[in-house]
Amino acid sequence: MVLRKTGYLTKEELVNSKCYPSEERFNKGPVAIIECTEEIPCNPCEVACKFKAIKIGKPITNIPILDENLCIGCGLCIAKCPGLAIFIVDKTYSDKEGLISFPHEYLPLPVTGSIVEAINREGKVVSSGKVIKVLNKKSFDRTPVVTIAIPKEKLDEVRGIKRLKSKDSK
Repeated sequence: MVLRKTGYLTKEELVNSKCYPSEERFNKGPVAIIECTEEIPCNPCEVACKFKAIKIGKPITNIPILDENLCIGCGLCIAKCPGLAIFIVDKTYSDKEGLISFPHEYLPLPVTGSIVEAINREGKVVSSGKVIKVLNKKSFDRTPVVTIAIPKEKLDEVRGIKRLKSKDSK
């Protein structure tokens, strides 16, 4: 996949990729969005998916492809991606809000129930969000997965949260 000069995926590039689920699939519940653009030898996402929804195949430098019909949106692939390029989106959460789950490698971790600033791929704040859960399992190898609720219209744009300040910083 060739990126424009921005260095991050645009919505158009994402929708035209082989890893963007159809609206029909989004309407069924949580599903992975893979924003991997690097043709490097890497396949932890394929290995992590016990439902075989992510395919890389041979050569191992292929860009991952999502089989939206096999993906159940479990999120096991999120923390396994060393490129931090996999997200789970649930557009069925409520009438006005959806959920996005993403890898988060900064401390301090957000607290469930807190309101955070949601950022886009450029790192710009585009919405506020409510932290629904923070998973930090040992099997995630120090890559916590954060899930936030945000307005549905921001689900294709938000990809993380603004780094929180530690209590020790001034």
